[in-house]
Amino acid sequence: MKAVILAGGLGLRLRPLTNDKPKPLIEVSNKSILEWQIEWLKSYGVKELILCVGHLKEKVIEVLGSGSKYGVKIAYVVEEAPLGTGGALKNAAALLGKENCFLICNGDIITSLNPLKLIEPLKGQALGAIAAVPLKSPYGVLEIGDEGSIKSFVEKPVLKQHWINAGIYAFKPEVLQHLPDKGDMEKATFPTLAKEEKLKVVKYERCFWKSIDTHKDVEEAEKELRTATKFKSHLRNSNIQ
Repeated sequence: MKAVILAGGLGLRLRPLTNDKPKPLIEVSNKSILEWQIEWLKSYGVKELILCVGHLKEKVIEVLGSGSKYGVKIAYVVEEAPLGTGGALKNAAALLGKENCFLICNGDIITSLNPLKLIEPLKGQALGAIAAVPLKSPYGVLEIGDEGSIKSFVEKPVLKQHWINAGIYAFKPEVLQHLPDKGDMEKATFPTLAKEEKLKVVKYERCFWKSIDTHKDVEEAEKELRTATKFKSHLRNSNIQ
């Protein structure tokens, strides 16, 4: 199975770090986001990767090369100008058309979730499946009594009744026909597939998941990874160091 990593973003909210380094090469706990992703995918047996690169693409290619030093095979698809997530994936269509299905991951995600679970819903009529994780509140939450007194204070709780797009997908190649030449598939493609009931969701209640969008996200991810013993154990058990 192949996995596509969308690694062409500008990373504007991570400047000045991304002035001379592409966002997916930003280090979190002494390891780039892309290295975390390669290890994660490899731990689930996914060793054929396609990187959609744009901003400072030459640095990604220089660092990762063919992927042989990581025990994987990496191919690159270059976007000369920003195409959005949908356009970037469509740009890789020539490498994906013959696959029964494939995985896609945004290039700013560090996670331990099992991406292979996304394949099961594609055995039916669905063309795609989206990984969903519970929403974690960015703020502390107050529980307030009837008379206005504070009963409890919960620091940044997980709001299990709300789910967010984890930025990880599985698609059949037919989805490529629904992608825009330029634009984000989240806006241009997903609403149409959902309306046609061809888009499924897989919920992940217990996994490590962090999107790296800001300097604060880098700090929080490093702190969380220090205590994410289950995640580290999973990588060790997969013989990945």
